[in-house]
Amino acid sequence: MHSLFKLRTFIKPYLPQIAVSTFNLLALTGLNLYVPQVIQSVIDEGLLRSDTALLIRAALVLLGLGLLTAGMGAFMRYISEWIGGHIGYDLRNRLYDHIQNLPFSYHDHTQTGQLISRCIEDVRSVQTFIGGSVVRLGQLVFMLFGALGIMLAANWRLTLIAVLPVIPLALITLRFGNKITGLFFRVDTLLGDLSARLQENVLGAQVIRAFAREPHEIKRFDDSNREYYRARITVIGEWSKVMPTTDFLITLGTILILWFGGQMVLNHTMTIGGLVAFNAYLLMLASPVQELTWLVNAAGEASAGARRVLEVLDIEPEIISPLKAVVLPAMRGEVEFQCVTLKYQDEKRDSLRDIDLHVSPNQLIALIGPTGSGKTSLVNLIPRFYDTAEGRLLIDGVDIRTLDLVSLRRQIGIVLQSSLLFSDTIKANIAYGRPEASDEQITAAATAAQAHEFIIGLAGGYETVVGERGVTLSGGQRQRIAIARALLMDPRILILDDSTSSVDTQTEALIQQALDRLMDGRTTFVIAHRLSTVRRADLIVVMDQGRIVQQGTHKDLIAHPGLYRQIHDLQLVHNRSDEELEETRPEKIQAVRSSEGFG
Repeated sequence: MHSLFKLRTFIKPYLPQIAVSTFNLLALTGLNLYVPQVIQSVIDEGLLRSDTALLIRAALVLLGLGLLTAGMGAFMRYISEWIGGHIGYDLRNRLYDHIQNLPFSYHDHTQTGQLISRCIEDVRSVQTFIGGSVVRLGQLVFMLFGALGIMLAANWRLTLIAVLPVIPLALITLRFGNKITGLFFRVDTLLGDLSARLQENVLGAQVIRAFAREPHEIKRFDDSNREYYRARITVIGEWSKVMPTTDFLITLGTILILWFGGQMVLNHTMTIGGLVAFNAYLLMLASPVQELTWLVNAAGEASAGARRVLEVLDIEPEIISPLKAVVLPAMRGEVEFQCVTLKYQDEKRDSLRDIDLHVSPNQLIALIGPTGSGKTSLVNLIPRFYDTAEGRLLIDGVDIRTLDLVSLRRQIGIVLQSSLLFSDTIKANIAYGRPEASDEQITAAATAAQAHEFIIGLAGGYETVVGERGVTLSGGQRQRIAIARALLMDPRILILDDSTSSVDTQTEALIQQALDRLMDGRTTFVIAHRLSTVRRADLIVVMDQGRIVQQGTHKDLIAHPGLYRQIHDLQLVHNRSDEELEETRPEKIQAVRSSEGFG
């Protein structure tokens, strides 16, 4: 319950509605408590005295009370669901906004399915509890104290006898409440694991089928599903142990009243109507305690959900705009790394170490090196996706940690190694960074990225809706749209993370021609494995094991022994082997055809 209490800030905006709901609740409880008094009057005065007029009046009163309580009950349900719905809406938005601001290091170590489960299922459990169970809990508390007060005033001796079974009932309910929260937390966690497994399998469907691993993945999902099922069954088992006990104790209370109350009726110390009314109040007293089991169950689920939501909300974003952040004007594009070190979370070795690099405005910088050498890590520091562990990164002479993040990132265009497109139109995907861009500007960007021709060849042109993650397009088409998206922003700094890796040689040449024109007048960082892409760079930075081992022009680096020349020589050998294979392939094919009788 402590976790639910910590969410009280989401309730404050709706205090006026809560006040109206509380007043309505008190009035509704008062009407319900008045009903047994009417019934007592009907029995003692109407039936025993044969007073027909009294019976008619009592019937009309009960009818009026029924209509009034029905209307007030409907209003209560509406306003409580309204409050719960708005709180759920606010909480879900707050959680989503917070996730957007969490550092990349958090997303690197968190399952997407767990985040989805927290945003949907856990928020739903909190919303359901606040929208229905809290109001019902308040009504039961008022009913409990109201019925107990009336019973004590009517016959305190019989009241003490009647509440004896209620005491162990309350103790059992409290014990159940303490246990059920932990069980529901496990249920919610396993549901998150199940969501993550499902998402992973859906995203990897092509790989799973390519390797014929369907039986393996079905078994893995079945294992996760079984764990979730067993956790749910454990909750149901605990609940089923409590419910029969509560039913028995309430029945026992009724038996005690009928026995001892019946003796009082026979001794003429209590009327029959008084006994019936007293039993009705006992049911009003016992029903809240019995229903408390249901409410504790809902509270346990909501508390577990609130705890999982707060686990995310309590994480402080590491990378945010500082107070009094400097709004970066139109940048010149000068970038300087000063003794920079980067270490990812949970990794023993530094990903970058002692990086010193100065890049002048409008230079083309090529980053090259073995896989895992730190090239992508280096460019990820420029838009401040990660913060340095040591050293500083300056843009136009200003430490980027003092800059407003939005003003920084709006002047940086990025084309990642894997191009993510959203399930939207091609036009919307290109204009993602500049939704206000005109059709002419979008077309110009697509044309520059060599994407216009294939786009207009599609049935819907620029209004064609691509599938989830752009799966309806080829890798090269997705990459060209991603390049157009970056170019439309007209960035001062352009980052191309191996952005031509998914295109064929001819398309690469066309894109390179467009990039040659567009890179003019801006600072560009290019990560590439093909030397043809980097030969014309103003500065080539060679990286290995998180360090800069060489830097210079192609002419300078090829003239001296080192990693760059090794990479260069290996690619020359590889390319020459491919050319020789292509040249000999027709002869080999002809020889095979002749040997098989096709010549």
